[in-house]
Amino acid sequence: MTPNIERLTEILERTRNEIRKVIIGQDDVVDKSLVVIFTRQHALIEGVPGVAKTLLVRTLAKVLGCDFRRIQFTPDLMPTDITGTSVFNLEQGDFALMRGPVFTSFLLADEINRAPAKTQSALLQAMQERAVTIDRETHALSPNFTVFATQNPIEYEGTYPLPEAQKDRFLLKIAMGSPDRDSELILAQRMLGSDAPERVLESGVVEAVISESDLDELRGTLEEIVVREEVLGYIVDVVQGTRKTDSILVGAGPRATQAFVLATRALAALSGRDFVTPDDVKALAAPILGHRLILRPEHEIEGVTVEEVIQRLLEEIAVPR
Repeated sequence: MTPNIERLTEILERTRNEIRKVIIGQDDVVDKSLVVIFTRQHALIEGVPGVAKTLLVRTLAKVLGCDFRRIQFTPDLMPTDITGTSVFNLEQGDFALMRGPVFTSFLLADEINRAPAKTQSALLQAMQERAVTIDRETHALSPNFTVFATQNPIEYEGTYPLPEAQKDRFLLKIAMGSPDRDSELILAQRMLGSDAPERVLESGVVEAVISESDLDELRGTLEEIVVREEVLGYIVDVVQGTRKTDSILVGAGPRATQAFVLATRALAALSGRDFVTPDDVKALAAPILGHRLILRPEHEIEGVTVEEVIQRLLEEIAVPR
């Protein structure tokens, strides 16, 4: 293992430890969030209210030395509410740019599926190009601009389905479930004292492991992680398999292949390795493919889930040794 990768794995472990001071019992979610950040991509987080989605992103921003902003998406939210607008300054006699919340490093887009298509398209440009156009002038966003968009899986009234093009821009769909009994008991005990998660985050106990300027250098280290030709072939077979399975109406596109290559390298680093294994591909198959696939209506009626189809597909494809 090279010194650069050793440093990266050490920083990732320190980052995890700092996050655990606040977030209880969500280690898998934390790891997937770090995969998204260190590959300079975006995440779609699905979970019921109260499972610490906002707190997670606030903590990640604190530990990684980045800015954080949150937008509550509503049906009447306009694109300018996200990007900002030009306002006439009477004193200077000129228009001045009032920047919107999109000018940040980590953006939590809460209940993104409540916004109409026009507003979602404004966010799509920011996600894809890391830039926004205001009054026909393009403004660059932070190079570390990362969107964590949340969806409530049980409440669909007053929501707009996300366009397939937008869902494809999310590297992973992270399912954030309720904590188990032991984790929830720890949370209950901490609420009795001064170490409640929100208080811990605001008290200064959680330290920044790196600064925002260090992220680009650390991302470059991922290029040193080896992906064997056989593993690349396995990734391509999995993605192409989604286009040939009878139960899938629309399979994953080439962006899913790119997502696998990026994400598996980051997961290998989180596991303390300098090489990608087929198990990394399997572990990320559902988070990468789940939101990109559309099942045939007749299979949905029968109660078949996307996760079951992906699992069946993985069992059918030969695993490289």
